[in-house]
Amino acid sequence: MDKTVKDKAPGWQAGIGHRLPWLGSEVAPVALNSPRWVGWSDALAKRLELTPDDTTLALLSGNGASLPWSPVAQVYSGHQFGGYTPRLGDGRGLHLGERHGLEVFLKGSGPTPYSRGGDGRAVLRSAIREFLASEALHHLGIATTRALAVIGSETPVWRETQETGAITVRVSPSHLRFGHFEYFLYTRQQDRLEALIEDTIDHHFPQVRGESEPRLAWLAQVVERTAETVADWQAFGFCHGVLNSDNMSILGETFDYGPFAFMNTFNPGYVCNHSDHEGRYAFHQQPGIGLWNLNRLAVPLTPWLDEAQLKSALAQYEPALIRRYLSRMGARLGLEAPEERDLTLIGDLLNLMAAAQVDYSNTLRHFAGLDPTSHDTPLHALLSGQEGFASWWQRYQARVGAPADLAQWQAQRAQANPALILRTHLAQQTIEAAEAGDNEPLARLHRALCRPYDPEPQYDDLRGDAPSWSQQLTLSCSS
Repeated sequence: MDKTVKDKAPGWQAGIGHRLPWLGSEVAPVALNSPRWVGWSDALAKRLELTPDDTTLALLSGNGASLPWSPVAQVYSGHQFGGYTPRLGDGRGLHLGERHGLEVFLKGSGPTPYSRGGDGRAVLRSAIREFLASEALHHLGIATTRALAVIGSETPVWRETQETGAITVRVSPSHLRFGHFEYFLYTRQQDRLEALIEDTIDHHFPQVRGESEPRLAWLAQVVERTAETVADWQAFGFCHGVLNSDNMSILGETFDYGPFAFMNTFNPGYVCNHSDHEGRYAFHQQPGIGLWNLNRLAVPLTPWLDEAQLKSALAQYEPALIRRYLSRMGARLGLEAPEERDLTLIGDLLNLMAAAQVDYSNTLRHFAGLDPTSHDTPLHALLSGQEGFASWWQRYQARVGAPADLAQWQAQRAQANPALILRTHLAQQTIEAAEAGDNEPLARLHRALCRPYDPEPQYDDLRGDAPSWSQQLTLSCSS
């Protein structure tokens, strides 16, 4: 970028869409009518050095403010519910540019060449859900894209009924998806595919440049990051809902929130997306789907890597998944130096929880106040009626032993077991308030989600089991 452009846009860079201009199309955003701030992340704004003033609002809502370049909608393809769709792309969003090493993306900014007849808009409910979810996962310690803001408007948008248009301002070091690489392979643009791989390595995986096979080392890094994120989902009861290959980040970040949900009552076969009629993306299917999608990413590397090399990289998925899952669940249950044999102990507890139909997150939170030497604990109150619990407790006691400092042991469990998660009904309540013009419930829930392991007492009303009426809430891809 030359000095003139820097002077016009201090702190901004044009980003990958202008570095690799064939990666998509330059598109002007379609302005929202009467834009207004609905949600805002002070912490992320501080990192980006942005403030919620009128100039920032105009820039992020497409209302007259401009940078010295055009935003870019990127093209990609992907496997959706197992079948290949040859051309997708940013159908309702634009890459605005990079700021302080982070890409700023407007989701809901109007139609693009990849909208496939759609209006290119997001509605307020989906924008709020993505804002809350990405911030919630980040503060739980799970890799994810971030959300700077939600911008509401008076722009009418039709879904099942008339709603209002909104923009989620999404932030990530990279928005590259597995589907980007699939697109350039299957359209036989090998030169561009190679350039994309090299650019990805240079900007996001420079540490592999010293390896004898940088592309193989890059794939192995993506495999490990993906495995760790999926393991975190399983440990925290998070269901993504639409794990198509075009919704998989090359950074291993949780990406493209739609019909996601944290489980309430523990059910390994839980399907959060009512459009997923066959349960392809059920909770217990996510580890296998993660590997399936990585196999889709490996195919574009076949011009340069042989079958044995690709298999060696993909073979690292299961050990990385198990290692991360054991680390997370070991911390939650208090298992020192967890080993693979502990998977049986963990799995048996989950089977007891499923049989008892107890709340997943709140049940595990009880370990924060548990005395493993006792036979009268909150866990007993929940599970003692289940056949096999008494023997499980004996095995657990033998594995954990008596903590030398019980208070410290419990404090460590409290920092591994969140007291607060983003439940679907909590998000729904903030959506209904925001649709009525009240943004304070959203701001309050956001503040609470920023401290999930030690929320302040004034947020106790957000921490209980989900109410029975929440079972009626349904989620689809438009969510």
